Amino acid sequence: MKASQFFISTLKEAPADAEIVSHQLMMRAGMIKKLGAGIYNYMPMGLRVIRKVEAIVREEMNRAGAVEMTMPVIQPAELWQETGRFEKMGPELLRIKDRHGRDFVVQPTSEEVITDVMRQDIKSYKQLPKNLYQIQTKFRDERRPRFGLMRGREFIMKDAYSFDRDQTAAKVSYQVMAAAYRRIFDRFGLTYRAVAADSGAIGGDLSEEFQVIAATGEDAIVYCPGSDYAANMEKAEALPPQDERKAASQPLTKTATPGQATCADVAELLSIPLQSTVKSLVLATDELDEAGKVKKTQVWLLLLRGDHDMNEVKVGKVPGLAGFRFATLPEIEEHFGCKPGYLGPLNLKKPVKLVVDREVAVMADWVCGANEIDFHTTGVNWGRDLPEPELVADLRNVVAGDPSPDGKGALAIERGIEVGHVFYLGTKYSQAMNATFLGENGKPQFLEMGCYGIGITRLPAAAIEQNHDAKGIIWPDAIAPFTIVLCPISPDRFPEVKAASDKLYAGLIAAGVDVMLDDRNERPGAMFADWELIGVPHRVTIGDRALKEGQLEYQHRRDAESTKVDAAGALEFLKAKLGI
Repeated sequence: MKASQFFISTLKEAPADAEIVSHQLMMRAGMIKKLGAGIYNYMPMGLRVIRKVEAIVREEMNRAGAVEMTMPVIQPAELWQETGRFEKMGPELLRIKDRHGRDFVVQPTSEEVITDVMRQDIKSYKQLPKNLYQIQTKFRDERRPRFGLMRGREFIMKDAYSFDRDQTAAKVSYQVMAAAYRRIFDRFGLTYRAVAADSGAIGGDLSEEFQVIAATGEDAIVYCPGSDYAANMEKAEALPPQDERKAASQPLTKTATPGQATCADVAELLSIPLQSTVKSLVLATDELDEAGKVKKTQVWLLLLRGDHDMNEVKVGKVPGLAGFRFATLPEIEEHFGCKPGYLGPLNLKKPVKLVVDREVAVMADWVCGANEIDFHTTGVNWGRDLPEPELVADLRNVVAGDPSPDGKGALAIERGIEVGHVFYLGTKYSQAMNATFLGENGKPQFLEMGCYGIGITRLPAAAIEQNHDAKGIIWPDAIAPFTIVLCPISPDRFPEVKAASDKLYAGLIAAGVDVMLDDRNERPGAMFADWELIGVPHRVTIGDRALKEGQLEYQHRRDAESTKVDAAGALEFLKAKLGI
């Protein structure tokens, strides 16, 4: 490709609403242009990156035995009503009506449609297993779209769905796809981790996220440097403390703490470690009648150590707490006789269900709210001041330094950007949509399913967050818009420069290299600045002075200085650099 024929539109400054590096650089490099909130045009330079991502994904999916198809962006609501997701998914699901008043959705994913396809065609176990995938536009009506392609409303995703005869076969399909994902992300040339993830409402034990490591990542990744253990924060287990509880050594005392409503403030006032305090979190669960109205509410009190944070996913798995919500102020005052900030398990007005974190269960002489404004209770002990806790669970986020669940060291935490997810669905959708087949025993069985997604348009943004410097983007070779850029200096003034550039360009084209020849006659500084911003990994400069010495200049995007290369052997030098 020649620059004079291409569309290059770089900016010196990023738009004011571009908050993170990838958003800023993609806008400045002319890869995307904003059309509306969370909706972007993929410009030619950016589209080349997206197509390269798609090509790698497509090759590895086909290699893994998946078969490509395409499902409609606009889908009938009836299918989503069968699974209940039309009502349950919330405002992220964009609902529309056609001219006849019939309901449709703009797909955020396609479990319902693919299940409908398979229930029509799969009749016998002899037709299984099957794995179908698509690379297709999706839409999720994010409340606050931000960060460019990282959290847009319209995006491109690869979603695949496997269908099997039983759980054993489904888990084999899962492992095949998990291995394919590792090959895909290895080929992208990015630093990533595959981490154990929570399956959420879908259920099942098999779920992994693929996280590109980046300091700006939204997700916390927990891992053990001394082993292969890795999980997202929702999934990472905080092991029970190994130390036994110490004996009580302090009297139970009502202590004045005027104006100190947080554990940190109380610890500072009393000159005690934050780890000696206990925070009280009040939740509620509602029991509904057939009409969907609340007929009974249960209030819960969760106790966590003052320096720990509640993990909502773990809490939701405590028996009885599925679908919990935070209690309202009237509910709190009704049961505790006090506003938040001074709550505790002693001197309640009405009973609540108590759930205690593992760490709190082994604490002695701890401090909590006294259920009275401006007062806390010190010297609280289990067995003496409160009954031994009946319901003890892992309720918290792990912290760096916690023991690894595999027993091979201490946990560390880094940030990541989720770009892929694989999980086992089981029969969640096949049961809801009555997707069955005849098993070997001649009886109907529900299809066992798996689901596998990759954020095609999110991935370039994640790559930039991991690979950039003050000058711009630094693309890995595999997904760069162009692998090599040739920068002739004043080819209009020096015919030998133009001839050498054209010859090298033709040689690289013949070798199958994705090369850009910048024939715009730009000043060297402006030309170099464009390509450093755009992030092409390999640059060759052809200048009159160097040519007279039989040389060209080569510079990798990560190199501080250029390297002299013999002009006659430049093609072979570059092919060696690219491994071709």
